[in-house]
Amino acid sequence: MRPLKGIKKRKRVAEKKVDQNVLAAAGAATALRGGPPLQDWWDEFSQRISGPLLDSKDPKTLESILKVSRKTFNYICSLVKDDFTARPANFSDSNGKPLSLNDRVAIALRRLGSGESLSIIGESFGMNQSTVSQITWRFVESMEERGLKHLSWPAKSDEVKSKFEKISGLPNCCGAIDITHIVMNLPAVEPSNKVWLDDEKNYSMILQATVDPDMRFLDVIAGWPGSLSDEVALRNSGFYRLAEKGKRLDGEKLQLSEGTELREYIVGDSGFPLLPWLLTPYQGKPMSNSQMEFNKRHSETRKVAQMALARLKDKWRIINGVMWMPDRNRLPRIILVCCLLHNILIDMDDKVLDDLPVSHQHDMSYKQRNCKFVDEAASIMRDKLCHHLWGKVSEA
Repeated sequence: MRPLKGIKKRKRVAEKKVDQNVLAAAGAATALRGGPPLQDWWDEFSQRISGPLLDSKDPKTLESILKVSRKTFNYICSLVKDDFTARPANFSDSNGKPLSLNDRVAIALRRLGSGESLSIIGESFGMNQSTVSQITWRFVESMEERGLKHLSWPAKSDEVKSKFEKISGLPNCCGAIDITHIVMNLPAVEPSNKVWLDDEKNYSMILQATVDPDMRFLDVIAGWPGSLSDEVALRNSGFYRLAEKGKRLDGEKLQLSEGTELREYIVGDSGFPLLPWLLTPYQGKPMSNSQMEFNKRHSETRKVAQMALARLKDKWRIINGVMWMPDRNRLPRIILVCCLLHNILIDMDDKVLDDLPVSHQHDMSYKQRNCKFVDEAASIMRDKLCHHLWGKVSEA
């Protein structure tokens, strides 16, 4: 099955920050025609929730339940409103009350954010499982189109490179790449499911993500079976093809010393191949002091990708843990929407749940893979960068 790419060619040009005019328009009322303003809905909805979902009837608790602030919720409603109203559906709760746009978005966010079963969510929100499932999928379909502008490669990378250099001193770095596994429970008796069996004997689907210094996803691809190595997944991605054709990471080169230039690149762990545009750490022993220093800086830089994936799984728990026999055609689209929501929280400067501990463990039961492929030109460039950094240490 072909994976779903996170960036479509026809939509490559996109703004990073939310249009303030859109926010202003969304601030009035995001319910369906005739519905209440967001403020009234928020307070009323928090009182309607039943069961174990809400221990306190404090409306602020609803922010932690939905994983977004009121402002962000307002904005998300404005994104999907046209699609939800253009394709009307007679969704209602168990009492026959029609569900407003706000109701539907809240249900979908809860499903994606909690990962709880359809029955548990249905019981808490007062509706049947089928309604929860249909609303969530309608939301996913809309968000993967309307929210795509929040996933884009930066037109200018100077700010990104400057922030990466401040992390650990690696100059001209444009991103950090990593891979995580979405674990699934699949019937072992079906021979076709063996392709999803990874090295840790889990059935899983791969998510490959490239991240900026603010833990914002710049490029994602999901859908490849977990049996594929990091190298194979990378080489079959659109990101790889763009980089190899010189259509990505093709910005201004940095002069390290006389006659030594450093091109733009990203960093990745030892599971990836060493390429001119993808620098991996030194492997094997013994290592020189300069190589150990490079690896230390390299590790600190790529942690942003590890933390981004850990935060993604922590906030959007539908892709955390073990998914029970998911639809493998729909799952890549769900993963993409979770990535879009992750970016929207960053773009909206949303502080909900920011007090949670930041971890870089997103594949806790997975051992580090090692790729032995080394591009000679890339090896030379890494050595020159290594010596450049060590020279600075010696001078200090």
